[in-house]
Amino acid sequence: MASTFLSKFSTVNYLDILLAFGIALLVGLFICMIYKITFAGVMYSRSFALSLVAMTMITNVAILAVTQSVILSLGMVGALSIVRFRAAVKEPMEIAFLFWAISEGIVIGAGMFPVALIGAVLIGAVLYIFSLIGGRTPVTKPYILVLHAKDDAAEEAAQKQIAASVKKQAVKAKTVTAAGIELTVEVRLVNGESAFVNALKNIDGISDVTLVSYNGDYMA
Repeated sequence: MASTFLSKFSTVNYLDILLAFGIALLVGLFICMIYKITFAGVMYSRSFALSLVAMTMITNVAILAVTQSVILSLGMVGALSIVRFRAAVKEPMEIAFLFWAISEGIVIGAGMFPVALIGAVLIGAVLYIFSLIGGRTPVTKPYILVLHAKDDAAEEAAQKQIAASVKKQAVKAKTVTAAGIELTVEVRLVNGESAFVNALKNIDGISDVTLVSYNGDYMA
């Protein structure tokens, strides 16, 4: 008697599986690109963008599996029901992108390739148009600015100078000690201009200023 387990391999259409994976990869990369182009938050996360590609492909795998067996589908529902996610969603639009990636993976896994491709193009076009209407521009390279101020007056003057000199800013950390105040700010420069750092150093009460580049994944 032939093995029931091995006999399942003969019923699998490997060409369809490879086609589904290829389309899921392309759609996932498209979603990732749209997220990067339309991002308008303060802190762009490259890891979240890449997770959109992974989410599309992983969901595709799950749907490909459950379409082969009703019993497997019930088991997967039970397994996924105990999963808990702890990562915080920083922007409301990130929820939309997550559902978009998951939905595309489901549709591709179900073999509805035209629906997945047309849906991806239409949703991507709508999000891009809305980003232009809202005056949002593609994400720029983030920098971390660290300065040490002697007192509150110096800190206030520095913050005013930063606000007037950069495209975006967000205070990430503030430490107050007997020696003074340490301020950590994420900034987006205007056309890469960093001359404002020299102006910050010339403010009375500012002892030093440091501007460093990073990849956008801020670790608290």
